[in-house]
Order: sequence, then C-alpha cells, then structure tokens
Amino acid sequence: MKIVTVNVNGIKSAVERGFLDWLNAQDADVVCIQNLKVKSFELSDDILYPEGYEGYFIDAEEDGFSGVGLYCRQIPKAIMYGLGFEQCDNEGRFLQADYEKFSVASFLMPEEPEEKLKFITPFSEYLNKLRRKRREYVLCGTWQIAHKTIDVRHWADYQITPGFRAEERAFMDQVFGPLGFVDTFREVERGAEQYTYWPQLDQDVPRNLQDGWRMDYQVVGPNLQRHIKNAWIDREATFSEYAPLIVEYDIEI
Repeated sequence: MKIVTVNVNGIKSAVERGFLDWLNAQDADVVCIQNLKVKSFELSDDILYPEGYEGYFIDAEEDGFSGVGLYCRQIPKAIMYGLGFEQCDNEGRFLQADYEKFSVASFLMPEEPEEKLKFITPFSEYLNKLRRKRREYVLCGTWQIAHKTIDVRHWADYQITPGFRAEERAFMDQVFGPLGFVDTFREVERGAEQYTYWPQLDQDVPRNLQDGWRMDYQVVGPNLQRHIKNAWIDREATFSEYAPLIVEYDIEI
C-alpha cells in the first residue's frame, strides 16, 4: 500500500504547475491533499476525478481558505467528514476514508499560533480516544509543527517562531510519547536535511540550499509500525511550497 500526503497550498495553482501530471505518475493507493483554498464545487472534473481515482473533499466555510481532500483508487466503505468540533469542521480540516481494517485521514492543523493552540485541546482528546479503538489509522497531513531540532534548518534561529515553539513541540512529544503514535518517516529516515516545507521558497534555488521545515507527517499507531516499508520526501515536485511525503506499507488496502 502506498500513501501520499501533500499540502498543495491552493489546488488550482498546483494544477497549473503540474500537480495532475505528478499525481498520474505516482501509482498511489490514497493521496491526501491539504489547503485546497477553494470550494470543491468550483473545481473541474479533471481535478475532482483524476483518471484512476475517486475524489472526496471537505470545504471550509470561508472562501479561499483551508479545505482538505482524498484521492482514492479503491472506493472506501465510508467517508467521515470532520471531527465534530466547530473549529475543525467549519474550516474543512479533517476528512477520513474507512476501509475494511483501517482508515486513512487527510488533516490540516491551523497555522496561526493562537488558533493552533485552541485546536490542539479537542484534537488531543480525539487522538486519545483513537488509541482505544480496535481500528488502525493513518493520519496524514500538515501538522504545522516541526518536532525536533533536526526538523528545522538553522533551528536555533527559530525557537520562538510559530511552528517550533516549546508548547507546540511539547504537543508532538505527547503524540509520539504517551499517546503511543508513530512518526512513520522517522522510522525509516533518521538523517538531517529532510524537509517538507520551505517558507521562503525560491524555485530557482535548490531546496537543499534553502531553510526548510518538516511540517508534514504520516502518523500511525504501534500496530502499523512493523508494516512501514519505506518513506521519502519528493523534493522534485515543484507545484507547491510543500513537498509530498510518500510512505509504503507492506499491507494491502
């Protein structure tokens, strides 16, 4: 099973910069996309239903803001829209596809610091309930937090910057500590210079020469940990300031 997560940072602009051609070359089972910045009814059929995929989307109430989606090769048994609290659901931040034995979710954390901290409380309650369920989950998306110093280039310069503040990183410590979830990418790749986001991206300069952050994750429970086969970041994809995170699991969808 191959799962991709990518923040398109505006799906219409991403399509203009080659997103659909990139998607067609992936041969992925599920592609989770975030930050659509458009209502789904405004999208053309080639975006809603790319060849080989069924598209599902949740819109934010505000125009030009947030929204997440899922492209699925195999039609899910069910789709869950939102998490039941206003900040998440009204801003189109969570969408889940349920399959026979596990679920895959596309997720977008708020970026603004105070909104993010407000979101973390009910989201932590959701994660805590998740661990008590018998179903397995793959939570994919932009968490807007770089967890460790290795996850930010020149990290010492960003210690009070949103996305790397102590209280935000403490939340990630809880996710990958007491809550028992697993950072799939770090199960495979422990090296530095592994980033998914470049805030001041210059497309004319190689990404490995620019200040990057690892903001995007695929998060699973411990029962899926042993099924993580491979994980990598596609830095060659140039349709967004974010790079796709791709993980392969040795299980069938």
